[in-house]
Amino acid sequence: MPTFTPGEDPGPDFARLAESAGLVAGPTGDGDVLDLPHGTTCVAMRFDEGVVIAGDRRATSGNLISYRTMQKVFPSDRHSAVAIAGAAGAAVEMVRLFQLQLEHYEKVEGKELSLDGKASQLSALLRQNLPAARSGMVVVPLFAGFDRRTEEGRLFQFDVSGGRYEELEYGVTGSGSLHASTVLKLGYRHGHDRDTAVDLAVQALYVAADEDSATGGPDFLRGLFPVVATVTADGYEQIEDDDIRDRSQALVDELASRGLPS
Repeated sequence: MPTFTPGEDPGPDFARLAESAGLVAGPTGDGDVLDLPHGTTCVAMRFDEGVVIAGDRRATSGNLISYRTMQKVFPSDRHSAVAIAGAAGAAVEMVRLFQLQLEHYEKVEGKELSLDGKASQLSALLRQNLPAARSGMVVVPLFAGFDRRTEEGRLFQFDVSGGRYEELEYGVTGSGSLHASTVLKLGYRHGHDRDTAVDLAVQALYVAADEDSATGGPDFLRGLFPVVATVTADGYEQIEDDDIRDRSQALVDELASRGLPS
């Protein structure tokens, strides 16, 4: 482990610690754009007890399916979660660094960073990734959590330069975001309960997959379904696959009963 003099001690600033230890490195943005596996689509929305955040499982490279089982929704700490879209490898590494950063802060300070502070730290990681984004390693996450000071769920969208934007209802990212956001726009209501919000997230991803080839829909043959999680005062909780299977089947059955293609 590196040691520092009192004047050089980075304290709870994990990014400064990593930089001081020589652990920050990456593409400079020079050269050709890389052809990398990319992941889509993710959605998040508020409900009466917190937030729900969800993502499909597919990663693509051009017109090929690279992975069918990619994880795109992660707990960043006990009371927040992050969902990723973009270059798969860079996105997962950014999430791991983000998790370490929040854990480091909590261990040094003895308390969780505020939700606004967590969003700011994620913005800083995106700004640091901007040179790599010029080489095709673009990462555009969603961040959501339960703010224990205001006792409500909150969510944030970002752009590739690190700009952050708080959303009051729902947020989307990824190539299927246009179709997913249409479902959320039509179906979202303030004060949704948990079950309604989860069903709406499953529907948004289903419609996105139906229109966007880079987004994976529910795969009943392989037993693969979107990753859906909630963050409330009780913390992060990922919903069981069997529950999402049942909700996906109910959605398909409803569409079939209307005479629509399932």
